[in-house]
Amino acid sequence: MSNKGKTIVTGGAGFIGSHLARALLAEGYEVHVVDNLSGGKRENIPEGSVFHEVDVLDTPAMTTIFKGARVVFHEAALPRVPFSIDHPWESHRVNVDGTLSVLIAARDAQVGRFVYAASASSYGDQETIPLSEDLPAKPVNPYGVQKYVGELYVKTFADIYGLSTVSLRYFNVYGPGLDPDSPYALVFGRFITQTKSGKPLTIIGDGEQTRDFTQVRDIVRANLLASESQRVGKGEVINIGAGRDVSVNYLADLFGGGERSSLPSRPEARKSRADIRRAKELLGWEPMVRLEDGIADLKRYYAL
Repeated sequence: MSNKGKTIVTGGAGFIGSHLARALLAEGYEVHVVDNLSGGKRENIPEGSVFHEVDVLDTPAMTTIFKGARVVFHEAALPRVPFSIDHPWESHRVNVDGTLSVLIAARDAQVGRFVYAASASSYGDQETIPLSEDLPAKPVNPYGVQKYVGELYVKTFADIYGLSTVSLRYFNVYGPGLDPDSPYALVFGRFITQTKSGKPLTIIGDGEQTRDFTQVRDIVRANLLASESQRVGKGEVINIGAGRDVSVNYLADLFGGGERSSLPSRPEARKSRADIRRAKELLGWEPMVRLEDGIADLKRYYAL
């Protein structure tokens, strides 16, 4: 089927997973998408991939699918901080138990490398900016806790079982194909929907909280590099972000400004910016898409 070997993308019908699956196909890999379609959409699954409609908690099924795989990219998750606050048990099952299940399957199937989609939410609120991987994790919500526990498992499976693993801590990912209609949509989804319908842009709190917004193409490139790099494999944690933080108010300006309305603030970090030196050193990666260009691209895609 391909000359570059078999790869697996869990959550490959989701936003980031489907972008990654398409890139792997373009690189000449055999791509297997695993998704139970609870959050992902069938129409996101790229043509040319092999689709398995299976839950990541089904470890025996995962093990069978993973046999002979060079790389497993574990993107499957129940993302979104508000969802984890409203549904801590459901999100724990997928984000923690699901990750453990996939790790066990990868170990038993003797997969070549395991790349884990970690999250900057593990940092929580820190005094020090930019956020370097050496800072202690201080998650402030269930999602951050769950993604951090996943990292600990990923490291443990490298240490104890010799599985080649690496964790990529994504900072706020955006790009074409994100689901603007989800009730838990990121600020991008909310702004897209509100701009389309001519409604005021809703801002959480005062809008001066800053985020490191990272375009999905940059995230995908980091995954490809992490799957090949000889300098990782022992459960390293690596930030993948733009290395620049902007306020939510500035983001609203890029969407066209207009009217604003305010929502109460919630338990989230006040500032977030990635220190990306480790990604440059271990992966030879740095971001290539400027936020202003990424937003212009997004506005064209959604015809805003």
